[in-house]
Order: sequence, then structure tokens, then C-alpha cells
Amino acid sequence: MRRALFPGSFDPLTNGHLDIIRRSAPLFDEMIVGVLNNVDKSPMFSVEERCDILREVLPSVHTAGCNMIVDSFSGLTAEFAKQKQVTAIVRGIRAVSDYEYELRMALMNRRLEPSIETVFLMAGEEFSYVSSTLMKQVFLLGGRVEGLIPELVESRMKEKKI
Repeated sequence: MRRALFPGSFDPLTNGHLDIIRRSAPLFDEMIVGVLNNVDKSPMFSVEERCDILREVLPSVHTAGCNMIVDSFSGLTAEFAKQKQVTAIVRGIRAVSDYEYELRMALMNRRLEPSIETVFLMAGEEFSYVSSTLMKQVFLLGGRVEGLIPELVESRMKEKKI
């Protein structure tokens, strides 16, 4: 079985994340969307809320028969990937700056777990500038984010803002 891990904070989940999931799904039999609990960040949504959002939104994403699992983790991505017996870690790249960061992470993950490959997918053009951080900033400053994040995420963000 070809099992992959798509790790991230997903705070908030964006349509760019969903695009990477949709486009990478045909490459694998099963994909774990791993929600990182990063204690160094102050998230808008708890890990549980992010997992719930993903579980609610993922059925609407065409994943080409790939079994989708949502899970959370703390610590090293390579350790979580090994624990879950994945063969690949999927990462999206928006720009050259992402590539430089992701290359360092992929090389470290390979050093930690040589049997796990990293697969890079280029972001879709319409999402090449979209990041969770940018979506939070624009939303909190009153800007429009529709079309860049799922409607469910936007409504949950509005609930948080009140």
C-alpha cells in the first residue's frame, strides 16, 4: 500500500491545502492529513477544531479513491511518519522561498528516516500566494478571503472573531 502523510498546521485550512490534497491523492492509496500541534504558535483554532474542520471538508474534495485519514501529532514529522508507516511526505511549494525551507526539511527528514521520501507539488497558480498566516491577517483586518478558504472555515473564523 502506498501511504502518504500531508503534514501542516492547517490554521486555518486553505483552498491551497485542499488543492494539494486533491492533486496528490491519485498518487497514493491512503493519505494521512497530519495536523501539527505546534506549541510555539498561538493558533486561531485548537488541534481538535482543525481536525474536525478537515473531517467535515475532506469528503467534498475529489480524492480519486484515496482513503483519507485525519490525525494530529506533536514533535518530529519524520517520527510521526515512521509511526504511521508512510512511504512519502507530501509538501506543497508556492515560491522559491518555500523550496529553500522545504528542501532543508526534506533532507533532515531523509536523514532521520531514510526510507521515507518527500514529494513536492507546486501550488496551483490561483493559490500561489495563499498561506494560513496571510488568510488570518487579512481576515482579522476585515479583508475578503472568500474563494481562498473553504466556506466552513470562514464561518468558523467569524465565530471566533465575535
